[in-house]
Amino acid sequence: MLSRRTLLGTAAALPFTYSLLARANAEALTDVVVIAQQIDDMISFDPGESFEASANELEGNCYCKLVRPDVVNPSEIVGDVAESWSISPDGRVLTFNLRKDCLFDSGRALTAHDAVFSLKRLIVLNKSPAFIIAQFGFTAANVEELIVAKDDHTLEITLPSPQAPSFVLSCLTSNPCAIVEKERALANQQGGDLGNGWLKTNSAGAGPFRLVSWTASDRVILEANPHFAGSLAVKRLVVRHIKDPEAQYLALQQGDVDIARDLGSDRLRSLTSSTQFHAVSQTQLTSLYIAMNVSVPEFAKNAVQQAVKWAIDYEGIAQNLTPLVWDVSQSFLPSGVAGALNETPFRRDVAKAKALLAEAGLAEGFSIAMDHYAASPYAEIAQAVQQNLREIGITVSLLPGEQKQVVTKTRARNHQLALLVWNADYFDPHSNAQAFCQNTDDRDESAFKMIAWRSHFQDAELSASVEIAAREVDAAARIERYQSMQRLFWERAPFAFLLQRKAVAMVREETSGMVLGPMPAYTRYEGLRKT
Repeated sequence: MLSRRTLLGTAAALPFTYSLLARANAEALTDVVVIAQQIDDMISFDPGESFEASANELEGNCYCKLVRPDVVNPSEIVGDVAESWSISPDGRVLTFNLRKDCLFDSGRALTAHDAVFSLKRLIVLNKSPAFIIAQFGFTAANVEELIVAKDDHTLEITLPSPQAPSFVLSCLTSNPCAIVEKERALANQQGGDLGNGWLKTNSAGAGPFRLVSWTASDRVILEANPHFAGSLAVKRLVVRHIKDPEAQYLALQQGDVDIARDLGSDRLRSLTSSTQFHAVSQTQLTSLYIAMNVSVPEFAKNAVQQAVKWAIDYEGIAQNLTPLVWDVSQSFLPSGVAGALNETPFRRDVAKAKALLAEAGLAEGFSIAMDHYAASPYAEIAQAVQQNLREIGITVSLLPGEQKQVVTKTRARNHQLALLVWNADYFDPHSNAQAFCQNTDDRDESAFKMIAWRSHFQDAELSASVEIAAREVDAAARIERYQSMQRLFWERAPFAFLLQRKAVAMVREETSGMVLGPMPAYTRYEGLRKT
């Protein structure tokens, strides 16, 4: 067996390998932190393509953006690479002045040309996250003219049409707006892909860490950016995909990992009373919901959608399966977002749910399949929902899968019923309102394929309200608009919101500095240290 001295000496002399770490106890390495986490949702590491929670969190530690939410008050926006910015009187031109001390992990200075390239690249690639700035009217044809570098440290964005500046800035805090090193992306491009193929498994950012390797559904290894301006006590960070929370618990107890991210409620309670561990928690803008695909004839009926909502035992699930980690939340705007309603209009009412099925002409019930993540607690929640729906006559076949399999299937609109997780993209109610309420083109070739589209949900009034609210400059009127939308959504939408996540990281006593963000992209590793 390797001794700690041998291991540290070897690690200093040779490139770090996961197998090297696997032969040692994580507790013994003071400059390496090992995290146990469910990361089987990752599809790509390219911020212009990836859209999954795990990837967002990891990329958020490898890339910078122009602006970011304030750590203490996330509804406030502060500079990241931008040290200042100004907005023209008509609100259409945003000018950013960039810091001059920001270096990519290659050692090259980050400039406005890199930031311009990254935003243009997002539009030209036109992957799933592109809508975040494409919604302002940027296209491959006009972006060259509208997003420009005035010099090495000045970037100017001209909006095709007037928008609320706070809304635009919120979107620029999102992960797809991360700044990629232009020269390295282009040096590795193939077939004009702007480096997309290479960046799927590599990073080219100026954040505190850089990607060393990613093995799908297994592990991710990051190492410190040698040119990062701040001081990093931890030089390497290993995220191990450990799907089973019980296996995470054992690994944490044995010192094989320093931090466990997905422990169940019982294990959190047991470890909280121990001086060997401490918990870090943060309520996140992460929602658990059920999507009913209205291309399924039964779910095309509003009474059936309502029956499902009235059949679910929300409080029972939260109290018995997810205490400490998920709370009841029934709005498409999670708590913490401006305008979110904290009302919970639905509760388990079997008689009412059966009456709604009878009203839909389905008094004898029907059979359906539900996709869900295989990991805990999603599997247990899916079983609880299956039992709830059985009691009103709906027979549910459960289809467990890896997160990326379930997400890919729903993106292709091949689900019937699906239990899913959604993270807001940025701190503005428009993020979730647009995702769940807007679908003006339900064709397969639609340019906008968000949550409503994936379940063939179209509501002209809600779609129109999304646009009106986004352009409303009166703050009070805007909030009122979103609150009206939430109430209408409860009546009409084929989505049942169940829970909102409270993320909890259980940390060994010798490790500190873990900061969980209100969104995955703002969870921070740079303060980590071990004694």
